[in-house]
Amino acid sequence: MRFQAIEMSVHNFNSGPSILPQPVLEQAAKAIHDFNGTGLSILEIGHRTSHFQSVLDSAIGSVKRLMQLDDQYEVLFLHGGATTQFMQVPMNLLDQGETAAYCDNGIWGNKAYKEAALFGNAVLASSSADRSHTYIPKDLNIPANTKYLHITTNNTVEGTQWHNYPNVEIPLIGDMSSDIFSREVDFKKFSLIYAGAQKNMGAAGVNMLVIKKDILGKIQRKIPTIMSYQKHIEAGSLMNTPPVFAVYVSMLTLQWIEQEGGLAEMGKRSQERADLLYNTIDSLPLFQAKVAKEDRSQMNTVFFIEDESLQNLFLDQCKQAGFVGVKGYRTVGGIRVSMYNALPMSSVKAMTDLMQDFAKQHG
Repeated sequence: MRFQAIEMSVHNFNSGPSILPQPVLEQAAKAIHDFNGTGLSILEIGHRTSHFQSVLDSAIGSVKRLMQLDDQYEVLFLHGGATTQFMQVPMNLLDQGETAAYCDNGIWGNKAYKEAALFGNAVLASSSADRSHTYIPKDLNIPANTKYLHITTNNTVEGTQWHNYPNVEIPLIGDMSSDIFSREVDFKKFSLIYAGAQKNMGAAGVNMLVIKKDILGKIQRKIPTIMSYQKHIEAGSLMNTPPVFAVYVSMLTLQWIEQEGGLAEMGKRSQERADLLYNTIDSLPLFQAKVAKEDRSQMNTVFFIEDESLQNLFLDQCKQAGFVGVKGYRTVGGIRVSMYNALPMSSVKAMTDLMQDFAKQHG
């Protein structure tokens, strides 16, 4: 079978797996054929060889530099994606009968809350369900003796984001899957951070964890070995065969972030992309962004056209223009534009140009 090359201008607004930097794709493609001159593909190297250990060490080093972490923190690269952490966090940190607080600010926070209830007393510190998760409640109700507070720092589906993290006296746990490494923040406010790689730091298949060691070893529950953070730390992320290629792509992506100017530069670019898109939405009455302005996500912009027939027409025109991944999540609908680190400003400009043209025709 012969494959014909198709030249097409594609703007990748997928919410995840999402766009990767072109240099990362090029280097990963080379490594599939020959990893660092070994004559082996990155898909073939042993995970307990010095070849892969150097990849893992480099990835961990980048994480610690970008987050400005000291030796109180350990970094793991594990299987399972962020969803696995919905159960693994309470399994490692919460004994039966103990209380953990969760912020229900969207579909993923709600899922994490429900999983925690299997292991202890999960309570809602806040919920934005009363307004269809279009804002972030800042007033939290945290019971006494709560073991930890869990937040989802960016809500991919609903388009909201924590721009200032809550100040609490208990361990703060963050699901940062969709805004990790997108800006400078005080990562040391968190005792545990987890993030699926497939949005801002690599390809699908690996989950990064940052764990402050002093939160471990405080429960009586017996934990299956493969689910124990402490055991994974002792094994250096090598308890079982890790997702080698996904870790490698994460390493390349983290190096790219550092080479491009680090989190300060990522934050600058993110702000510029978000400003252009939100300013365009606000200037065109045809489009409505329902999220509270102070809580708008810089990663995932969700907006609507009230006339559903026009909304479908707009989505058709997006498809014709080579815009990928702009249909809103099934539970929310509308239009969703995801703007992760690797998305060029030219793609956002192409989107806003189309929006302006469409508004002239149908506004």
